[in-house]
Amino acid sequence: MNSGNTEHIKQIAILGSTGSIGTQALEVISEHPEEFQVYALTANNQVELLIKQAKKYQPEIVVIANTDYLPRLREALKDLPIKIYAGADAIEQVCESGPIDIVLTAMVGYSGLRPTLRAIKAGKSIALANKETMVVAGEIINELAHKHQVAILPVDSEHSAIFQCLEYANPLEKIILTASGGPFRKFSLEELRTVGREQALKHPNWAMGAKITIDSASMMNKGFEVIEAKWLFGLRPEQIEVVVHPQSIVHSMVQFRDGSIKAQLGLPDMKLPILYALTYPRRLETHYPRLDITQIASLEFEKPDLKKFRNLALAFTAMDEGGNMPCILNAANEVAVEAFLHDRIAFLQMSDLLEYTMDKAEFIKRPDYEAYTCSDQQARRIAQAYLDKLS
Repeated sequence: MNSGNTEHIKQIAILGSTGSIGTQALEVISEHPEEFQVYALTANNQVELLIKQAKKYQPEIVVIANTDYLPRLREALKDLPIKIYAGADAIEQVCESGPIDIVLTAMVGYSGLRPTLRAIKAGKSIALANKETMVVAGEIINELAHKHQVAILPVDSEHSAIFQCLEYANPLEKIILTASGGPFRKFSLEELRTVGREQALKHPNWAMGAKITIDSASMMNKGFEVIEAKWLFGLRPEQIEVVVHPQSIVHSMVQFRDGSIKAQLGLPDMKLPILYALTYPRRLETHYPRLDITQIASLEFEKPDLKKFRNLALAFTAMDEGGNMPCILNAANEVAVEAFLHDRIAFLQMSDLLEYTMDKAEFIKRPDYEAYTCSDQQARRIAQAYLDKLS
């Protein structure tokens, strides 16, 4: 176990420690041992990496969601004083552990919703990297966070940028989310009809997991960030704009009522927003590479092509409709991305699947948590049926 004086040292639980955000968060924690300790680590299937992380950081608790890997995890860690659990319920229960100060939610997709809800109810601060939580149930999350006086601190680089720009600021007029444009920014609609899995997994600026990389290529990721921003910052849909910025240096901007614009710049490195979410409102000294603005030849900005990237347009539609429509969109997208990664659907057909599911699923204007659960399940059934017809 970690030793020494733990007074004022934040205890961190990382949900999804083996993913891109989780592994970078552990690097941040390693660089600031006087600030943080790892209390709990959870993973879905990557048991071997979870074992390595547990041996290095020696948390109080580790959880593997896939119960098939529990024997392997127990055998590998049997000589260490670490509590070992398995299953989705265990992940939710860990979030309520008394010593935890911050829960970093870095799980992928809809699976991050229930643990986040449990952590909020337990009064834990949330470092939010699971955007689907806000996409699916942003209204419920905000109500619970207000009720339990819990801070929701954004980890996504774009939302972190907006969060930083809004500090000590006057009311805004709109926010401007930047998007890299992904690997297909300059592709024509005809070229997009034939792109494959390997092409879509080659992001020009960011190293991410497969699901979020495909979402970035289709601009669904940016669409989810639009919906997330609505709930994080209390915005109306017309106050959110997306611009394509291929250099990924300006992480996002805020325009104020007097017309001035404030931007947050930095290298494309997720460690900075992770660190800020864990230390807010303080800023710690780091040895990360610095942005040398004299070496930047140009900063480009352009409007996104919504005919090529229909997923972004569908996200705006879902946000405008509200209710359970973003939940439906998210569920359909998870089915579509999984199908694309297994060569069951073409790149542009993913948008067809989303639109079909949004049209066929039952719309609920004011859903509660049970309604979100039913909507998620129904949307997945409809999306799967659409896939079966394609086959």
